Amino acid sequence: MLRLANIARRVDSHNALQDISLELKRGELNILLGPTLSGKTSLMRVMAGLDRPDSGELTFDGESVVGVPVQKRELAMVYQQFINYPSLSVYENIASPLRVAGLERYEIEARVAQAAQLLKLEPYLNRKPANLSGGQQQRVALARALVKRASLVLLDEPLANLDYKLREELRAELPVLFAELGAVLVYATTEPSEALVLGGKTACLNRGRVEQFGPTLDLYRDPDTFMAARLFSDPPLNSLALNRDDGSLRFEGAEQALPAAVSAELMSKLPATEAESTLTLAVRGHHLRLGSDVSHASKSVARESLIEIRGTVDVTEITGSESFVHFTFMGQPWVALLDGIHAFPGGAAITLYARPHDCFLFNTQTGKRVRKLSGGE
Repeated sequence: MLRLANIARRVDSHNALQDISLELKRGELNILLGPTLSGKTSLMRVMAGLDRPDSGELTFDGESVVGVPVQKRELAMVYQQFINYPSLSVYENIASPLRVAGLERYEIEARVAQAAQLLKLEPYLNRKPANLSGGQQQRVALARALVKRASLVLLDEPLANLDYKLREELRAELPVLFAELGAVLVYATTEPSEALVLGGKTACLNRGRVEQFGPTLDLYRDPDTFMAARLFSDPPLNSLALNRDDGSLRFEGAEQALPAAVSAELMSKLPATEAESTLTLAVRGHHLRLGSDVSHASKSVARESLIEIRGTVDVTEITGSESFVHFTFMGQPWVALLDGIHAFPGGAAITLYARPHDCFLFNTQTGKRVRKLSGGE
């Protein structure tokens, strides 16, 4: 197990990592999810021993590894930008760490063959990296990490440069293969959809801090903070402040209160400690529905029990099976993800609905989730 306790690191007077504590077990996939500059690569460099933390403790299987050189660790690391030896063939690139380790020839051949088959590199084993595409070169780097059978495997957005089909295949195969080796596997990504496909456990990173860590689906369904919910939303999370008035709720800037049934259901989620808190309501794009879709899904649903969203369409992106409708609501940009083709013209009025059950409430000041019961799906 890789254990990080209160890890902090500053880079050029910037807090790259702040008070990070994690326990990453062997045989499990651990995902670092966050936007660019959130601290993913900085954290991986500390895990690898490339950088030393300014404070905190880093142990592997109970032994401190702070200050232990990279060369003395059972480590494999793959970056988004592939790194290969240009003068060596693909075969020799993959085999290079095994030759350094002094393995027998038959063992080297067996491991290289297995990795080449998995990553579809068999036709290219005699080529030099310069004669490969970018995606093929990245697969060589992945294969070299795979054959090492390291105790700690760090993958920093390793599939970003691969074609769609191979990326989907490797998302399913790589975690299983590394888990079978009993390695601690850490996988960094900026894409919430990739984290959901991979599963395992996820640490949501924001400005060098861990917002939340736990089983990936649990974090998606039940975020603890506004930032964790934002990180796990694609398209972007929709949100707007709520004002309270004599037991009723209304969107900030709106004159009319939400329906009584909606206010009652949302207020029922508030513990007594949040009685005076300023609230932010958030809802994911796929939980917004057109009136016709709501009626079709459940004829028993009364409009008075739904949150009505009236906006103006900015642009509609049609993918074929889905439509991303970008619109302005109460002066804020929102987006709805609707099934099927919906060709709304720019400037058109649009009315959408959301169930209170599908919405999250957050304390606007602290960013923490406000709830008595879990909400959202």
